[in-house]
Amino acid sequence: MTDADPQDLADRYIAQWVVPEATARRAAIEQLWAEEGTHFLQPPVEIREIATGLGFDRSALQARGIDAFETRVARSHEQFVKEAGLTFRSGNDAVRLHDMVKFSWQTVSTGTGEVVGGGLEILILDEHDRIKADYMFPGA
Repeated sequence: MTDADPQDLADRYIAQWVVPEATARRAAIEQLWAEEGTHFLQPPVEIREIATGLGFDRSALQARGIDAFETRVARSHEQFVKEAGLTFRSGNDAVRLHDMVKFSWQTVSTGTGEVVGGGLEILILDEHDRIKADYMFPGA
């Protein structure tokens, strides 16, 4: 473990979601993530209810590895940033406890500046302070 600043890590994490250019986005992801890092997303309630109704007992979606996470970020950027005119920002409340960093984030309209959503992020870091597990809770 290093003494990496948790707020700096949170800010870089949020920034990767809004990088418009694919090569720069990939570079940002590679700097943050362990090669086999896993992103877990608690889906919205309606998706969890549909999954439960279909007999699924898991309530999390996941992307494992840098390539899968890059796809996740690219699609999120396309849908939320490019098409919906949204951006993301950190809640400036990042804290670190050993290998865990916790922070909140907000989804903001670029047109009005209005906060339209947000959530909670919990990152588990490896010995090089790269993300090995990311637990995302939208709406938290």
